Amino acid sequence: MLTIDVITPIVDDPRAFGGIAAANSISDVYAMGGRPEVALSFVGFPTDKLDLEILSEVLQGIRDVCARAGCAIVGGHTIADPELKCGLAVFGTVDPARVWSQRRARAGDALVLSKPLGTGIVGQAIKAGSATPEMIGTATEQMMALNDVARDVGLELGATSCTDVTGFGFLGHLKHLVEASDVRAVVQASRVPLIDGVLALAETGAVPGGTKRNLAYAASITTFSEGVGAALRLVLADAQTSGGLLLCLPAENADEAVRRLADRGVGLAAVVGRLEPPADGTRISVEA
Repeated sequence: MLTIDVITPIVDDPRAFGGIAAANSISDVYAMGGRPEVALSFVGFPTDKLDLEILSEVLQGIRDVCARAGCAIVGGHTIADPELKCGLAVFGTVDPARVWSQRRARAGDALVLSKPLGTGIVGQAIKAGSATPEMIGTATEQMMALNDVARDVGLELGATSCTDVTGFGFLGHLKHLVEASDVRAVVQASRVPLIDGVLALAETGAVPGGTKRNLAYAASITTFSEGVGAALRLVLADAQTSGGLLLCLPAENADEAVRRLADRGVGLAAVVGRLEPPADGTRISVEA
């Protein structure tokens, strides 16, 4: 498998930014049940605005995360660019008999989310100067974390399908999955893990434009119960960077998946819903 992703900065620390960009790019391989093998790096760098030491830190961040993933950087390309951006083209391998496709989710599966939502809102708060150090630290650590453990647990416990939660947000990526597999999702909003503080930020309207577009994108097939407020709806659609995996697992294995994830350091994973046979019109029902 071969994939590519490029992002602009979501945090101020250049080494962390490089690491986040690498983890974000590699995640697509994990979302198919694969192993990243080699990568080409790409950086667009405003040489007339930023010191080259910053470029060195960005590249070191990429190297650090790729080393953790066991993914060799075999080359790359850096260009002068008005806006800082970076990412990877990643080549990965997967057992053809065990590859995850979004077309293979089944009614009766449970939905397990491996990372909390809210990195897009945190990034907006960083730009506005309203993010607390604790919030920045939590979001940065989460975005730099690889999805390898979630992939391993999903493979061990028979996941039928998977998607990573990135730019389209939780609801947008879930939309793709349920439409591809011809199923209906029932989401328990109270069970969806969130980064501390993002719901309060959403209540003030401090959300990225992409998050609002994501909510509109999912709206045609989504219904919300009265107990799911406007702010929570936005967080469920928040555009993520290097988000978690959304695993579709046999229902009897869902709690065991959360336990194994916690035992291996992924402590905020949760069972967030279930899949059912399709119903007319509504593909996603979000309950309080």
